[in-house]
Amino acid sequence: MYCIAIDLGGTIIKIGLVKGNEILEFSSFPAIAGSLDSNLSAMEGIISRLLSKWKVPREELAGIGLAFPGMVNPKEKRVTSTNDKYDDACDIDLPSWVDRNWGTSFIIDNDARLALAGEWCMGAGKNSRNMVMMTIGTGIGTGVVLDGRIIKGTHYQAGSLGGHIVVDYRGRRCTCGNIGCVEAMASSFFLPEIIRTHPKISSEYKAKASSYDFKTLFDLMRRGEPEATLLCKDCMDVWAAAIINYIHAYDPEIVVIGGGIMRSADIILPYLKERIDRLVWAPENKVEITTSLLGDNAALLGISCTLSTIKKEKCYEQIF
Repeated sequence: MYCIAIDLGGTIIKIGLVKGNEILEFSSFPAIAGSLDSNLSAMEGIISRLLSKWKVPREELAGIGLAFPGMVNPKEKRVTSTNDKYDDACDIDLPSWVDRNWGTSFIIDNDARLALAGEWCMGAGKNSRNMVMMTIGTGIGTGVVLDGRIIKGTHYQAGSLGGHIVVDYRGRRCTCGNIGCVEAMASSFFLPEIIRTHPKISSEYKAKASSYDFKTLFDLMRRGEPEATLLCKDCMDVWAAAIINYIHAYDPEIVVIGGGIMRSADIILPYLKERIDRLVWAPENKVEITTSLLGDNAALLGISCTLSTIKKEKCYEQIF
């Protein structure tokens, strides 16, 4: 069966035609910030073009899935909270939009949870019964498999708020309203503010804060540049603290780290492993810390896995 998978990133929207574990083709385009409705027309065009180009019969289209960067009620197929991303999404009837345009089923879930589904089904966490996925990028997201099942919770937010675990209660205010969240202390969105407010960073560096991203900083760290090294280590210490919290909370056998930041895995992974191994309380289990195998495609393939499972089980309730 085919499916259309949409990964709604904060800055880039990616849409793929997937068949099983293969992405046949995908397109991506810069998102119009703040409004989901403003992006629907472009999304419609890409989806219709992919289905037409590949001559997908309607009876072979398992459905359309959307990975959303916010809180989602997957059972009712609606967005419940957006945290300053696509603020109109809560008011858009996405199942009707899909039915009206393509006459097929629709699923929606948190983007990190769907990335977790992809890595669990066919990536770095395959065959594990307990795992955590952490995605580091514009924001920080998580998903959790516990005893062989993706956890959801009463309000479908269990395991999804790893970016909003507090690591410094005296720290920076987050976009969620809390203080000292992982995301506020070490995400791409907050990086300019992290640089500008750092007490040990020079004024010259702070003046150029908006021009730095993590790729640039890690490249500078490779060359031994001291201020970039300080900034990167501070952020990696926050990520390590978050992962230690996940290990203490969920007792996984593996933690998978994804997101564009892991293009610098040659620096990040050894640093995190050393710090986590030294500080975590896990006397009977050395938790494997590894990078995503599916990379930027994890959520797209997670949608395919989820739709395939729904078709096989013939029961939406068993999945959500």
